Amino acid sequence: MSDVTKIVSDIKNRNIKPVYFLMGEEPYYIDKISEYIENNVLAEEEKGFNQMVLYGRDVTISDIVDNAKRFPMMAEYQVVIIKEAQDLVKTIENLSEYVENPSPTTILVLCYKYKTLDKRKKLYKTLQKNGVVFESKKLYENQVTEWIKKILSKKNLKIELKSILMLVEFLGTDLSKISNELTKLAVVLPEGSTITPKDIEENIGISKDFNNFELRKAIGVRDVVKANRIINYFGQNQKANHITVTISLLNSFFTQILIYHSLKDKSSNSAARALGVSTFFISDYKTAAQNYPMRKVSTIIGLIRDADVRSKGVGANALPAIEILKELIFKIIH
Repeated sequence: MSDVTKIVSDIKNRNIKPVYFLMGEEPYYIDKISEYIENNVLAEEEKGFNQMVLYGRDVTISDIVDNAKRFPMMAEYQVVIIKEAQDLVKTIENLSEYVENPSPTTILVLCYKYKTLDKRKKLYKTLQKNGVVFESKKLYENQVTEWIKKILSKKNLKIELKSILMLVEFLGTDLSKISNELTKLAVVLPEGSTITPKDIEENIGISKDFNNFELRKAIGVRDVVKANRIINYFGQNQKANHITVTISLLNSFFTQILIYHSLKDKSSNSAARALGVSTFFISDYKTAAQNYPMRKVSTIIGLIRDADVRSKGVGANALPAIEILKELIFKIIH
């Protein structure tokens, strides 16, 4: 995030580079930087003749270079933005020659999503010398918590930890999706509010009581009744509660319990670092580890993998997905 702030700050101060190569697995920041350049470098009256947006699937490297070598009309710069530049992956190295001697009056922006350049090759090295290379990396789940808090602090909002977990469980670590939902909440909630699980349920449609986080918690304490209630809810709302997501989260949970069992130092801070979670959850892992000895955990991971395979239709006597999940939970807790 500090790299993003620096790039935007430099552009604001008109310390502008001729080429911006935005790459990486997380599209959110790639979009944010390209949008900032698109919206702020040129005045509105300059954009008609001096700003163009092209798509990688529609152009060649030669087309990009030809456009980049044009001169601006009655403006200091022209802006050329190439979206979905990853579609040019097979020929992208051919851009090296232009980057060696880029036009000083063109700002060329390439949005190279879900991929990265080979750092050993000429293009990457030349970009580092004459332009800006930004790599947008995926955040881990434990990093998304702080990211959500920072985004909301700019909107003068706070959020409860359970609300964050509901968002991450439902949306994963896709920052664009999370940002869209946070924007919706900022519209409907007054400034200074703290976002509660009820707010998430009412405005985004995620149940605060019947979700994978609550299921994992119920399994950890071996609460059969609550676990069955949640599974029955999932059965009635299968479109919003896909078995693949539940099985994946259960696999992660029990893998983390296995790691917890193996730790020599089980203090909150040390265990949180090893498991990649907030210290807030360590008591949950401690309880689960007491309820599920290491040997049992190993067996459960095998059961989860078997359920995953069966849920994808492999094997004879295929059961409906919800029945596979019910059977799995029964075997885990008993």
